[in-house]
Amino acid sequence: MITEEQLVAIPDSSAIFEQYRRLLFAIAYRMLGSATDAEDVVQDCFVRWLQSGQSADSPKSYLSSVAVNLCIDRLRSARARREVYVGPWLPEPIAVDQPELGESVALTESLSFAFLQMLERLNPVERAVFLLREVFEYGYDEIAAAVGKSEANCRQIHHRARQRIGDRPRFRVSYQEHERITAEFLHAAATGDVARLAALLAEDVVFTGDGGGKVRTALKEVRGRANVTRGVFGGLKWMPGGIQTRLITANGQPAILVHVDGEPVQVVLLEVQDGQIRRINAVLNPDKLRRVTGADC
Repeated sequence: MITEEQLVAIPDSSAIFEQYRRLLFAIAYRMLGSATDAEDVVQDCFVRWLQSGQSADSPKSYLSSVAVNLCIDRLRSARARREVYVGPWLPEPIAVDQPELGESVALTESLSFAFLQMLERLNPVERAVFLLREVFEYGYDEIAAAVGKSEANCRQIHHRARQRIGDRPRFRVSYQEHERITAEFLHAAATGDVARLAALLAEDVVFTGDGGGKVRTALKEVRGRANVTRGVFGGLKWMPGGIQTRLITANGQPAILVHVDGEPVQVVLLEVQDGQIRRINAVLNPDKLRRVTGADC
């Protein structure tokens, strides 16, 4: 953590910290898919800035560059960790009442699991260039300074990233419609209404569960309406006693929080298209549920 002594080491350091902390966290979270790691990156950024004796003339450029490169380093090491990760990996869900994340439609859209999972197709440098250009609207001169490449090279990287990604995922329904379908899904599962739950699912629906080897869930993606329906009700048998559920907002969309005595045990996010659920993402790894704990659980 940054100490009080460090914050007063240079003029206006505290104010600058507050001014850019939100931006750096927003970049780092989208780069890493982890709020925990993003917080560490933000702290490291300011420690390095203070230790470097940087003036306050252009802190945004300096801090953005440090944040991006810290994220690139973490992503490269994360690839090795993913190889031994138990089961599918999903991003860490986060409540959108965090002020650094929900400031515009573009920023909110880029919080969706669909968007974050789409970024997994890109290598770390491509991801940095794509995010800085597409989401945060940095100029190519700023991007070049951040990633240590020429502007021409950054334009090529951006073009290649767009080709690899294809069509960007967009919210296809209003928040209200998404919330209605999420609530119906929750009600059908809670009441054991197999027919209603199956009707909500697309024929090619995909279920992904992330337990990280710490909580029981499917170790591979489950595909198809019949298989997912059986899996949803089968999974309920393994839930702890005394569970409670409620709708929350996570990553810019309605989500289901499952908790026991105020402690979250699962967050479920649905991808909805044409009135049906196309994908179910269930995060059960307790290490990824710290940022969705509400005081009113």
